[in-house]
Amino acid sequence: MTLDISNALTFDVEDYFQVAALAEAVRYDDWPSMEYRVEANTDRILSLLDSAKTKATFFTLGWVADRSPEMVRRIVDQGHEVASHGYSHQLIYNQTPDVFREETRKSKTILEDITGQAITGYRAASYSITHQSRWALDILCEEGFTWDSSIFPVHHDRYGMPGTPRWPHRLTTDNGNELAEFPLSTLKLPGYTLPIAGGGYFRLFPYWFSQWGLGSINRKGQPFVFYLHPWEVDPGQPRLDVKWFSRFRHYNNLDVCEARLKQLLSRFKFTTMTQVLRDRGVLDA
Repeated sequence: MTLDISNALTFDVEDYFQVAALAEAVRYDDWPSMEYRVEANTDRILSLLDSAKTKATFFTLGWVADRSPEMVRRIVDQGHEVASHGYSHQLIYNQTPDVFREETRKSKTILEDITGQAITGYRAASYSITHQSRWALDILCEEGFTWDSSIFPVHHDRYGMPGTPRWPHRLTTDNGNELAEFPLSTLKLPGYTLPIAGGGYFRLFPYWFSQWGLGSINRKGQPFVFYLHPWEVDPGQPRLDVKWFSRFRHYNNLDVCEARLKQLLSRFKFTTMTQVLRDRGVLDA
């Protein structure tokens, strides 16, 4: 039975060769020469959502939008929300504030020109707004963003802000600006906070555990945020030569991910990120 709480369904629109786990094999300068699969995979997700009569938020990489404006228009035409995923999928804490601002502004402009809509939501590449890069939150506010979904309240080798709030809330930046934040969803276990929001965790954990964990958040009266990438429903993607751990992170259970997503869509209620934030009273209508 579907639980009667609307959750945020999100997709980070980037191609397989752009993820941090494969950066050891593919340089940014190599991207134009790689097999381009994100359009077909995004259309596959759009078809699935249409069948499920479900709306979602698509955090779209500026580099991808630049090459696939018609795909971005299809997302909008089907009633979904478009938000920013930055431009080049670089880890923010490896960028200077000036470079981050330039890329953030560039991606926002590209998406607004394509969609004809204000782009007010943001998600960092690999959730790389951390204690080390909190300065990025002020830049987001200054560039016209009103909400964010970049903070993962966990310990992780690549991202995380352990100890930060687990539910949608309004945060105050270091310079006193305000931003609505929907942190990535977690389970609180004895002595440990476990990521449960989707992506590689959704492919790693047995489906029953993901469903139970996400359901436990709804049973507490809270919404969860779920994310996937278009490449995660593409088991036929090229296999790149990377270290075993990166290979495991990226390729594990790609062949079952789409079927699991269909199960999830039939189990829970979903809508866009903006709608959930408004429903929770942390974002103005």
